[in-house]
Amino acid sequence: MPYAQSDGVKIYFEETGSGYPVIFVHEFADDVRSWDSQVSWFSRHYRCVVFNARGYPPSDVPEADSDYGYQYAVGDIAAVLRHLNVAKAHVVGLSMGGYAALAFGLRFPDMASALVVTGCGAGSDASYRETYLRNVTARADKFLAEGASAIVEEAANDSSRIQLRRKDPKGWNAFLGRLGEHSGIGSSRSLRNFQGKRPPLKEFETDLKKLSIPTLIVTGDEDDHCLQPALYLRQKIASSGLWVVPRTGHAVNLEEPMAFNSTVQEFFSAVERGTWPSD
Repeated sequence: MPYAQSDGVKIYFEETGSGYPVIFVHEFADDVRSWDSQVSWFSRHYRCVVFNARGYPPSDVPEADSDYGYQYAVGDIAAVLRHLNVAKAHVVGLSMGGYAALAFGLRFPDMASALVVTGCGAGSDASYRETYLRNVTARADKFLAEGASAIVEEAANDSSRIQLRRKDPKGWNAFLGRLGEHSGIGSSRSLRNFQGKRPPLKEFETDLKKLSIPTLIVTGDEDDHCLQPALYLRQKIASSGLWVVPRTGHAVNLEEPMAFNSTVQEFFSAVERGTWPSD
């Protein structure tokens, strides 16, 4: 299996196709397989790279809390690109991966030619922050005590997930199956140290106002805890555009793969033509 080294942790990756590189960064509840529809589409014209975050086998699952956090997630994106001798790429992320993609653009602006930030920022609203952190801690404890299979039922009743069940029952079952295979240790550590310790988006406000990378912000209109953060990002990033997808929850790329692929393709094309507005 192919691996990149990142701070002593092996990161599993896959690459498909040739052309300009695009790297996809998965969400907490999924893994590289969540991007299959995107890889099948974009690899016709792009060199597509996907990887499993640390804590998600076959990537390494470190035992220590100190080996997890959003800064490490950002570093892992850079490590995979450097391992592949990629100097610059379009970066696409969902949820946990969307936060990592955005933070990557802030930390390594010379390595990102475009950002697609989807379902990002849950827990950033001050009115929800305390509840969010309490829920993260409880879920982390449950993952560690009972394993990933215990979370499958919880996900099945999540108000931002049931849209996939309604639209694509087969895809829904596949998603739950992948979630049930996750490492209890890796998921628990990721929840506690990435989601639980990542700053709310407002703490990046100064840097967001300086961000000049073309950015497409994506959210489902039924993803309640990401709608306001998406609007906040659009207001702060001058080079951004916002796409709100109707009757859609959290995993936009799974729920509406054709619309997602088409819209992201149009965004990439505008960036590559130099016609995406910078302000």
